[in-house]
Parts: sequence; C-alpha cells; structure tokens
Amino acid sequence: MDAALAEAALAPGHGDVPIGAVVVHDGRALGAAHNERERRADPTAHAEVLALQAAAAAIGSWRVLDATLYVTLEPCAMCAGAIVLARVPRVVFGCPDPKAGAAGSVLDVLAEPRLNHRPDVLGGVLAEPCAELLRSFFRGRRTAGR
Repeated sequence: MDAALAEAALAPGHGDVPIGAVVVHDGRALGAAHNERERRADPTAHAEVLALQAAAAAIGSWRVLDATLYVTLEPCAMCAGAIVLARVPRVVFGCPDPKAGAAGSVLDVLAEPRLNHRPDVLGGVLAEPCAELLRSFFRGRRTAGR
C-alpha cells in the first residue's frame, strides 16, 4: 500500500485527485499508476485501470492472475468491473468511498454472485493516510477557490 500511496502523491502535480494503484505478483510490481483523468482528458484514466493495463502488458495477457491490486481508495463501479474482467484474485484498498465505492460502500460489484469472478477484498489498509491525502487535496482546492 505504501507504493500505491507514493503513486497517489504524484497525481496532484497535474491536477488529478490523488489515488494510486499497484498490481503486485510474487512481491514484484507489474503495474503502477495514479489518476490521470485531467492529464489525459480521459474519464477512464483511473489509477486502477492504468495499473491493470500496465500489468497486462507486462505479462502479455488480459488475465491478471495470481496478483494483488493495491489501491488507496475503494474502487468505483468502472474500476470494479475492470478488476472482475481482468480476473484479479485479490484487491486491497485503503479508505472507503461513501459516494462511489463499488466494493461494499455504495455497490458491491466485487462480491456480486451473478458475475463470473469474485476477488477476495480487504479494505481499510492504511485507511487514515489514504484518506488524509484526499482530504488535503480537496482542502487545497477549496482554499484556492476562495
């Protein structure tokens, strides 16, 4: 999760919300990314999607098996869908997202029994530092907007 936090810290440098993700297999990062929606002008450029794309490229397969995705914020519905489709077996997230979380907060896509894959999910890992990074970012935006 420390690596995901380090990724998240890079996002505000280009105006993006500080969310970071890392895909790990056998102790090695296969893909790491942070939000780049503003930088790319792309609504799908979430940290999880970008990290999964990098991991898939590294292993040469769309199936990201035997890996763990670490992400600083509970995945949204789009990212949860990508996680299911990539067959990621384990997801570890930092803080919950009470507005858009799809791993139990608003929806629970990752536990949906009608889908063909359900990863193990562990939330709340380093939740406070993950949440503080987000609070600080949005506090700065509110202050700058005055």
